[in-house]
Amino acid sequence: MSDSSPWRLSVAPMMDWTDRHCRFFHRLLTKHTHLYTEMVTTGALLHGDVPRHLDFDATEHPLALQLGGSEPADLAHCAKLAGQWGYDEVNLNCGCPSERVQRGAFGACLMAEPRLVADCVKAMRDAVSLPVTVKHRIGIDKTESYAFVRDFIGTVAEAGCEVFIVHARNAWLKGISPKENRELPPLRYELVHQLKREFPTLTIVLNGGAKTNAQIVEQLDHVDGVMLGREPYHHPWLMADWDARFFGAVSNVLPIEHDRDEVEADMVVYMQRVVAAGEPWSHVSRHMLGLRNGLPGARRWRQVWSDHRLKHTDPAEVSRLARESAEAFA
Repeated sequence: MSDSSPWRLSVAPMMDWTDRHCRFFHRLLTKHTHLYTEMVTTGALLHGDVPRHLDFDATEHPLALQLGGSEPADLAHCAKLAGQWGYDEVNLNCGCPSERVQRGAFGACLMAEPRLVADCVKAMRDAVSLPVTVKHRIGIDKTESYAFVRDFIGTVAEAGCEVFIVHARNAWLKGISPKENRELPPLRYELVHQLKREFPTLTIVLNGGAKTNAQIVEQLDHVDGVMLGREPYHHPWLMADWDARFFGAVSNVLPIEHDRDEVEADMVVYMQRVVAAGEPWSHVSRHMLGLRNGLPGARRWRQVWSDHRLKHTDPAEVSRLARESAEAFA
């Protein structure tokens, strides 16, 4: 896969984390890495506040909307909305194992119904010209055979899906929490590698466990792309050289002199815009608390930005106090 592919490197959709404020921050660090929304259910778009769920800043491209649902007609309607709002991709969630999602009959439990998933994909593809992709697990519960995930992909690919983002763990639907589902089922990268060998014309993206640039490079020898989640969220500076390293950018989005102070300054300006629109700046700042991880004084810097007593203080002043505190404790 070429360096310019949007699926070469991506940040995973994560509930309560990858909202529009988080994505704006991430886009200051990497221009080319593919970004995903939090999962949005079809019900939220059919019956809720569409602008609240779908609005985003133009700087966030390339950006995919992840949908949760299992009714082809509803998903087609929501895919149309994604096209109207200017998203670059629609992704169907077939990987979330939470009981709340299961009650809605979507997420990981859809892997047991590949024909239904194929119908959903076809309905969305018929409704919109955007790429329709699927994010899923390698199996559910104790089903660990390669044939299960192979047949799932084969069936869904017949409906026109060309991009599969494969979380290399089973989803255990009973007995453990969503958090444990990200850690307990063992990673089985070899199954994802085998999928790429068996489906060479499809785009196969590996998700799960990758934390370092070296691990990304290693996996790109076997698959078309790598999706990371918690690591870039908690250690966002990891993304600062991704454009140059993985997308062949002639000049990185971050010049050498563009350091963490400048990223923080850009975020302060953004927070001031958010406050002017009537939203607390803390909704933004929580996503950048890992910006200085590994630097002297980082803990104190996080403490100042997290101090609820400063919630009515201008973000520029909070930034000044945070940096002064970090320097004093360095």
